[in-house]
Amino acid sequence: MLEVADVFRRFAADYLDAHGASMPPSHRRAIADILACRTAALGGQVWRCDACNAEVFSYHSCGNRSCPKCHTSQTQEWLSHRQAEMLPVPYFHITVTVPAELRAVLRAHQRDGYAALMRATACAIIELARDPRYVGGTVAVLAVLHTWDQQLNLHPHAHCLVSGGGISEDGSTWHPARRNFLLPIKALARKVRGKFRALLQHACPDLLMPDLVWRKSWIAHVTAWGRGEQAVLDYLARYAFRIAVTNTRIIGLDDATVRIQYRDRKTDRRRTCRLSGEEFTRRFLQHVLPRGFHKVRYFGLWHPSHRHDAARVRHMLQLQVPPSPDPPQQPAEALRDTTAAAAAPPVEPRTCPHCHNGWLIFIRTLVPLQAMGP
Repeated sequence: MLEVADVFRRFAADYLDAHGASMPPSHRRAIADILACRTAALGGQVWRCDACNAEVFSYHSCGNRSCPKCHTSQTQEWLSHRQAEMLPVPYFHITVTVPAELRAVLRAHQRDGYAALMRATACAIIELARDPRYVGGTVAVLAVLHTWDQQLNLHPHAHCLVSGGGISEDGSTWHPARRNFLLPIKALARKVRGKFRALLQHACPDLLMPDLVWRKSWIAHVTAWGRGEQAVLDYLARYAFRIAVTNTRIIGLDDATVRIQYRDRKTDRRRTCRLSGEEFTRRFLQHVLPRGFHKVRYFGLWHPSHRHDAARVRHMLQLQVPPSPDPPQQPAEALRDTTAAAAAPPVEPRTCPHCHNGWLIFIRTLVPLQAMGP
């Protein structure tokens, strides 16, 4: 299977020669990490099969959030943490997209512009939801930033998971949202636009833009999810750790071009497009976020400063849910075995990938061939 790393091995050197002087450090680091990921450059371990004596090399991952091979364990850890915070209520999925006229501004002011987009979207949702005509309470909002479309073009938009209800100002009453309605879409789009303009002008006071930009309509979508916290979390996890393009979408590579597969949203069919190596690299790197930028943020009832309130609300709502039948009791000995297995780290050996009969036994550690960058 072709990988982003294969594309970089072929085209990254020429791209760095042409644009390296103007590239931000995060772009250079992404290229270096993706090229080194799961290679001898990062070290690893050597395992030997106890049946066929074949040696298996297991190399370390780079951990870069733009790498298409490094998010399985991170996603599972994130899901386990979020599971404990979920409220037993229906949820809504809200998406807000920046107009095309503002994309270049966000590309030039990533840290301030993207932060303003996420904050404006979440604050607009919370403010509208507090209106007694809609919810009448403070909702929980988890916001995720995306910056691409299916063909890797710049397309900044925010995905938000919103609780279907909110807590009253005095913290004593939970106000549930209606089944298929949370708040008005057009009002949300206008409010996000106004808040984004104020936040961006505060962060970048010298930025001059024509007033026509601020009369452009924004696009917002609100989708009712209903109940099913785990299904909602699994769906959102794909957004939280998704990158601009996965390895499975790269279907062709030659000395000059890259072919990628994408889904045409208008026809809902899979299509392919061919990009030059330089253009693919440029499109990929424009979605690498600045170092330290948080692409997942929490607002309202899920804000870190309100964790105590969220825990109290969760307990209050759980008391209102009819109790489910108790699961069958496990024998004490089986329970001890289950607890011990959960507490212990993953245990090798693994099955040999060569003979599929023997077990892999740890032999030695491989020292990294190069030090990690800053």
